[in-house]
Order: sequence, then structure tokens, then C-alpha cells
Amino acid sequence: MTESRPNDPASAGSGLLLEAFDPQLFRETSETALAKLEKHLSDLSIRGLELTDPSTLSQAAKALMTTERERVAAFDEEKLAGIIDLYIRTGIQVHSPGYMGRQFSGVVPLAGVIDFVSSVVNQPASFYEAAQLPNAVERIMADELNKFIGWDPARFTMVTTSGGSLANLTALLAARNQKLPGYWSEGGSALRGQPRPAIAVGADVHYSVARAAGVMGIGEAQLVRLPLNSRGQICVADARPALDAAERQNLKVFCLVASAGSTSLGAFDPIDELALLARERDLWLHVDGAHGASLLVSDTLREKLRGIDEADSLTWDAHKMMFVPAPCTMLFYRDKEASRTAFRQKASYVFDEEPDVYTAYDSGGKNFECTKRPMIMTLWSLWAMYGPALFAEKIEYLCQLTEEAHGIIRAEPDFEAIHRPEANILCFRYHPAGIRKEEVHRLQIAIRNSVKLRGNFFISKVNVDGVAALRVVMMNHQVTAEHFRMLISEIRRTGQELLSEEAGAETA
Repeated sequence: MTESRPNDPASAGSGLLLEAFDPQLFRETSETALAKLEKHLSDLSIRGLELTDPSTLSQAAKALMTTERERVAAFDEEKLAGIIDLYIRTGIQVHSPGYMGRQFSGVVPLAGVIDFVSSVVNQPASFYEAAQLPNAVERIMADELNKFIGWDPARFTMVTTSGGSLANLTALLAARNQKLPGYWSEGGSALRGQPRPAIAVGADVHYSVARAAGVMGIGEAQLVRLPLNSRGQICVADARPALDAAERQNLKVFCLVASAGSTSLGAFDPIDELALLARERDLWLHVDGAHGASLLVSDTLREKLRGIDEADSLTWDAHKMMFVPAPCTMLFYRDKEASRTAFRQKASYVFDEEPDVYTAYDSGGKNFECTKRPMIMTLWSLWAMYGPALFAEKIEYLCQLTEEAHGIIRAEPDFEAIHRPEANILCFRYHPAGIRKEEVHRLQIAIRNSVKLRGNFFISKVNVDGVAALRVVMMNHQVTAEHFRMLISEIRRTGQELLSEEAGAETA
């Protein structure tokens, strides 16, 4: 018999024993969750959102909580089943054909499995030593996706961030610090006596850009909002006069933000033309492609981002049109040196003073987050297993479906198409003959709320030219044109009921 040595790990004992960490229990609870999720994914019934009163939901949640406070409560399988059922039932049903409402999607199931693994192994991904594979495959995915962007493989770089809002903020910080040296260390005082810094954006830019201007100390009032054309794109012809006017107002525009798939209409700004304008005026060109950058992987749709190789930075949300769990955002820079200007700090507890082959893979110096989920793992795993065709086929289907839905709307005399879709977002109004102009806005909001409460379909709404419009976002490949026709029928029925009720109230 071999004696265990004092320094042998096997002789060190087992430490604190807690049932909650037991591997066998982990397997059993995982099987419970998997069975319920399999049933959830198999349900292709048409359902929207089962909206529950918050107080009722809170009571249901509290009923599932242990009352034990003196010792660790024993595991209760029925409570676990209740928690999972409540979680699934009260969420937006993103896998149902009734879901046409938002820009997040049901995930490729394998991505959920990998996210599950990431949660258990728990490897924070800003530093190579903490998450080796995530940092390695972040480089791999950067190279794979840059083939569609077209930047110099030796000069570009990519970093993941937790969401497009954070990516936009980070890119704008890099732009500001490069174009306005001294601002990072001295703040606004570095520009005392000089024109006020400003950012040029499309008139309907995503609110995260306006929010970033406030966070950065630029100020939302220093956003130069460029006019849009009838398609919801930045009008380049009108952009020049707007920039000239900003200069006369003592503003120094240092960055131009373009949209590749705007949130309201899904419009794609003319990146190639804006790139020329940016070069003329020495502006950093950032493209917010959180929604639409994924079209780059499609041979038939890539043209919508023509000129992307001339941009300085690009935000790309994989949790939108690459169908992985949120958040999974990639921020690309054309020049890796520029990416290092976003943050300029030293911290001995995380940043190594003597870089080596391992620290070269660290991303902590280029992103705001220190502890960051290994979000790239879900995207890389799908890419590794299925290749790019999986994404291209689904994206092309969704865009074609949206175009078909546009045709359906145009054929209905009591509906109004607001625009022709460029991708998978479509805005329209229920506008029957005889309705007063001032009633249109309120009717769309009432319809959307009523449809949501009925629970068959989930759609969104947006103001277009100051008037509310109904908005669908096709994110689920299970949706067909027939499902959209069913939605139109429900909208019409709902609108007629609302108008009838209003007419009855007026005559009462």
C-alpha cells in the first residue's frame, strides 16, 4: 500500500462538502432543465406574450423560495421544475411563429448548450490566462469575419463587448482620443478656447450613441443630426451643408456614425459615400451595424454594406442576426493601433508589465470590462460545426420573407406600407378609409397594445415622421407568409373593434 505524502493533493481532504455542488445532483437538475427546454422548442404553436401582472408574478416567484434561513435548505426537485416552468412561460416566446417583435432571436440550440458550458466552467474572457480557448477563438472569428469586411489582415483587430451600446461607446472613445489628443487625461479643459467637440449622426440614430455622447462629456446637444432621405438613410447631399453649419456654430465634428440596419426602419446608410465625406473632413467613420452587419455573410445581401472596408470601426451584434445568446457583440477596428486609444490606463493587478506570447491575446486593455463572459464561444462553436452557410441561409430567408410581407401589405387597401424593407424590418400602419388624420397615431398604439394582450402575436411599434407605425422584425425561420397574413387579419379585426368602440362612445 502506498502512503500518501504530506504535500500530495490527494491527502489534502475534500474541504467543505455542500450538496449544492454535487456533480450527480448537477446531472439530475440538468436533465430536468433539458427535458423542459426540449418540450419548449418542440412547441410551434402561435403564441405571443403572456403578460403577467408584476405583483402576481412576484407572488408566484416568492412561493418558490425556501423559507429556511438557519441552514442550507435541502434540494427540492419540484421547486426547480416550478422555477423553470415560470421562467419559460413568462418570457417572450422567441421560438414561436407568433414572435415578430424585436431584434433578438431564438438561438440555435447548440449555442445554448455552449452557453451552458460557459456558465459552469466560468472563464472570464478579458485575459488569456483566465480563458485560453475563448481568447484564441476570438482571434479565429475575427479573421473569419474580416474576410467579409475586407480590411488588411495584418492591421485590423476585433474585441468582444457585452452589447452594441457598449461597443458604440468604446468606438466613440477611440475616435475621440485619437482625434482630440489630451481629452482622456485632461478632460474638456484640454480643448479650452477651441471649438466644442461634436459627433455627426443620422437623424434617427440609435439612442445608445446619444447616450454615449452624454457619458463621454461631449453632450447630447453636440450631436449633429444629419437629414435623412425618404428611405431613412443619411442624405449625403444634405450632410455637407449640415456639417458646414455645425462648423459655423463653433463645433468640431470628429466622428461620423453611420447605420447598417437602423433600429426603426432597418435602413442602411450609403457607407461608401459617407466614407468619402469622412476622409474629406478628417472624420472617424464608425458604422453601427449591430443589426445589419450580419448581412455580410450572405453573397446576395452583402452589397448593402458596400464601402464597409473604408470604415474605421464597426459594431456587430451576433445575438441579433447570428442567432446566439445575448450578449455577443464584436467591435472591429480597421487599425489595431487605434483600438488601443479607447482606454489608457495602468493596473498592475491585471496588466502585465512584461508582455509575452500569452498576454498578446489579452483584450482587457481594449474594452471596458474586466470580468467578461466568453461570449465568442457560442458563435465560434456554430461556425466550427456548421460553417457560414447556416447563417447565410437563415438571414436570406428572413429578408425574403420580409419582402413578401411588404407585398402583402401593399395589396391590402386598408393598410399603408411606410417603406420598402432593406432587410428583415418592416413598418406599416392600419389606415382604413375615413379615419381622421389625427386618429392614426393613437390607433396604431392601441392596436399594438391590444394585439400584445391577446397573446397570439408579439409585434413592436415605432414613430415614423412623428406618427406611430406597427413594426415587425422577422427573426424566426419558422414564420411563414401565412403567419403574417394571420397577423394582418388580427390587426384588422382589432382595429375595427377599436374604431367601433370609439364610434359607439361618441354617439352615446
